Amino acid sequence: MSELVPLFVVIPLASAFLIPVIGRFVPWFQKSLTLLVLLFLTILSLSYLFTNTGETLAYKVGGWENVEHVPIAIFLVLDGLSGFIVLIINMLGFLSAFYAVSYINKYTAENNFYALLCLMIAGMNGVALTGDLFNLYVFLEIAVIASYALVAFGIERNQLEASFKYQVLGGIASILILFGVGMIYWLTKTLNFADASTILAQHAGSPTVTFIQVMLVVGFGLKAAMIPFHAWLPDAHSSAPSPISAMLSGVLIKAIGIYALIRLFFNVFTISSEIAIVITTIGALSMVIGGLLALRQWDVKRLFAFSSISQVGYVAMAIGIGMIVIARGGSQTVASLAIAGGLFHLINHAVFKGLLFLNAGAIEYRINTRNLKEMGNLAQFMPWTASTSFGASMSVAGIPPFAGFFSKLLIIIAAIKGGFFFLAALAVLVSVLTISMYMKYQRYAFFNKAHSEDRMKIKDVPFPMAFSMVIMGVLCLIMSLLIFPGVREIILDPAVDVLMKSSAYATTIIGM
Repeated sequence: MSELVPLFVVIPLASAFLIPVIGRFVPWFQKSLTLLVLLFLTILSLSYLFTNTGETLAYKVGGWENVEHVPIAIFLVLDGLSGFIVLIINMLGFLSAFYAVSYINKYTAENNFYALLCLMIAGMNGVALTGDLFNLYVFLEIAVIASYALVAFGIERNQLEASFKYQVLGGIASILILFGVGMIYWLTKTLNFADASTILAQHAGSPTVTFIQVMLVVGFGLKAAMIPFHAWLPDAHSSAPSPISAMLSGVLIKAIGIYALIRLFFNVFTISSEIAIVITTIGALSMVIGGLLALRQWDVKRLFAFSSISQVGYVAMAIGIGMIVIARGGSQTVASLAIAGGLFHLINHAVFKGLLFLNAGAIEYRINTRNLKEMGNLAQFMPWTASTSFGASMSVAGIPPFAGFFSKLLIIIAAIKGGFFFLAALAVLVSVLTISMYMKYQRYAFFNKAHSEDRMKIKDVPFPMAFSMVIMGVLCLIMSLLIFPGVREIILDPAVDVLMKSSAYATTIIGM
């Protein structure tokens, strides 16, 4: 199956070039091709997870074999962790593209939209699959450059301003990441993850390696919009078309931020307690401050954007706890539990936050406002939007039996078992804070009667938009099954094993 690995990059990349050319002459070509491509890639990623549990597949671009156990080819690596990430990327990409079939009608450049969407998917898939440091940077830039254009897609003043801010801060992040990659190459004379890891292990704890790690934490922290690197995110997520907001919040900040960070710090560097504490602290601050900032928002998309910072904080904090336990030689069970909780919450956040942005798009599509004070009584006239929004709100708030409850529970249990009682208490308090902000959203958007007379002519959104929201609403429930051993062993455990058995990554690649 290793020959199929490049398809995750090649097919969406080729689609991005075909759509502007053929889409001019063939009606619906851009929509049909994008949906077929993303559906195929979703099925392919599911096929890998269900038929190759834990097996690492590596494709050597150009067919170059290892020379004396030194990998000289550019590797694309599909393992438990990258398979988990490409499933999230392509599944949410497909649902967002299907939603856009109706939503994008209010814009005039459909070809450009779908071409940029495919380009962004290709970049994110490349980030997830690459085993090469420089190509990590290249794919990252492909994804973010497409996202810059998509944030400004409506070409209104606020969208152009948001895109400009995003580009400036994104450019700073890219410079820091490229500088870090250059420093690694200078130190190791290689760009291959596996080869670099064996050399960096000999320099573990040196000032040079620590400096490189700080550069990468700041660079990828900016990409992930964690506190205090979050300034670009609220404007970008609120200004972009809603399917793109779902992609930005659901997968982009994770694929080019959180995923890249944990891949490098687990599989390339030797985990250090100091860097682990920094990541945990940033995660905890993001969790708390993001929640507090979200609580005071009345623009529904800005509320969701700040909430994304808070929920990504849960993921970073959980991964950081696992790193601290590993670095200090603590219980492997506690470390794996923390990492499992972080990855579980990562996929949960992709679904429930992606769904909430689609809900916000549906509301704006019908009543042309994002201000909660101008909404009200929408549950009576938009039942599909209201019901799926309720499910997503309950999941993000951590209410059982929705999946968000179980991922937060794993994180809190891991924090308690690891002796991080203050962080466990913070996670509980922020969850209570999250409940209050989403009760506010539900009350003002769907149950407030103040504007009921103005809503009589409103109806729910078209089928493509409703279909995507319903599927994601169902996922908010059924992903709770990941807590059970049979399902967890297929989807979650292989990703956790890649991080827990970090040295096995280098051994596998070098031995190929």
